[in-house]
Amino acid sequence: MILIVDDDRAIRVALTLLLERNNHEVMRAENPAEAMEVVRNHPNLELVLMDMNYTLATDGEEGLTLLKQVKVFRPDVPVILMTAWGTIDLAVQGMRNGAFDFITKPWDNGVLMDRIETAIALSAPQPPKGEGYRDVPNGSNDQHGGCPPPSGAGGLIGRSSSFLSVLATAQHVAQTNAPVLITGESGTGKELVAQFIHEQSRRNGKPFVKVNLGGISTSLFESEMFGHKKGSFTDAKNDRTGRFELAKGGTIFLDEIGELELASQVKLLRVLQDQTYEVLGDSVTRRADVRVVCATNADLRQMVNDKTFREDLFYRINIIHLQLAPLRERKEDIPLLVEHFIRQTCAANGFPPASASNEAIQYLQTLPFLGNIRELKNLVERTMLMSSPAPQGEEKVLAANDFKAAYQPSEHETSRQPIPFGGQRATLEEIERASIAAAIAKHNGNLSLVAKELGISRGALYRKIEKHGL
Repeated sequence: MILIVDDDRAIRVALTLLLERNNHEVMRAENPAEAMEVVRNHPNLELVLMDMNYTLATDGEEGLTLLKQVKVFRPDVPVILMTAWGTIDLAVQGMRNGAFDFITKPWDNGVLMDRIETAIALSAPQPPKGEGYRDVPNGSNDQHGGCPPPSGAGGLIGRSSSFLSVLATAQHVAQTNAPVLITGESGTGKELVAQFIHEQSRRNGKPFVKVNLGGISTSLFESEMFGHKKGSFTDAKNDRTGRFELAKGGTIFLDEIGELELASQVKLLRVLQDQTYEVLGDSVTRRADVRVVCATNADLRQMVNDKTFREDLFYRINIIHLQLAPLRERKEDIPLLVEHFIRQTCAANGFPPASASNEAIQYLQTLPFLGNIRELKNLVERTMLMSSPAPQGEEKVLAANDFKAAYQPSEHETSRQPIPFGGQRATLEEIERASIAAAIAKHNGNLSLVAKELGISRGALYRKIEKHGL
């Protein structure tokens, strides 16, 4: 059952008709007192759809108070707020206080029903987690327990509790259209998880489009993401299809979303909120029929605090959050990963079967792997190529010394070591700070030129300036 709370009778009637046409039982309340009566006395309540104001006041305090009361009595029931664009900040306050989502008035019926179905589906109990699994070359189900291997998503391998928790949640949310935010250090497999969500979803027969937002400037953002018509600007010599159109019916993976500059964040928020966009040079509004999965290795909450990432966009993309643990925190997964990468390397190079000794695995489990799974993969490949072949007729067994000879500390690890700089010993972070400061001085504070000289985006430059206190 869905509870509609709104003081406007026309809205209550319109929502009732919409929900009943979609086979939902509905109850209505026109004020907070009536709403709490339903919340207290109806155990089959699935969702609350509520306005933020119920009297002449427009500050939303009544709505926020009602939201808190609902969450006290029914913390398991999702709440979707209804608001206008002028009160988006109010909706953000609601998200901080436990609301599942917010929808703007006037709403699109299709968008609203999608949000409602997603909220109800995600509030359902999750299936039990498996005990582990490893990918196998022929796609068969070689498991240590529960989770089925993703088709074509090789590399999602492990038995650690953190890995299985992420995989179980990803499987649970895949069948919905909820936006997913995947965070974790570089090399932890964020793209693989995004691909896994797509392949486990109802959209798996449609495109999976990857976009690195760190490589798109503000001036090109609209053209890249939404497309343009010939002649819409000086260099528009042909029509261009945008990424959202390419992903139609499927999933768009927005990688490095923390690199997106504020001006572009506003444009992206509009698409995610209304699920509509316009091609540059064309006045026709188009529907963005896509599932959005974002990823970043940045701390978006800190960026929100620093005013470099919009809070309303953060809550829009963060309906479901998957945090990938670094490899150094899931060392029990290293044996399966090594086995997988050895098998992969043998297949790619036509090598006979090989394996790693127990001593080699123990050595690998002592390494910091600050480059995470990507670094382990490279180390295994390099060791396979550098080590001596096995005697004729014998299986090659990689020893600890083989890995030691091929091991190269990651850039992250070496950055912690003092290196000569200006006649003294300095870390790479100190050199980075000095380089940025010199570039700022050289260009008289013109950050566009500074970012161009350093080969980074303006967003990344802003964060480094903040990081180093420049």
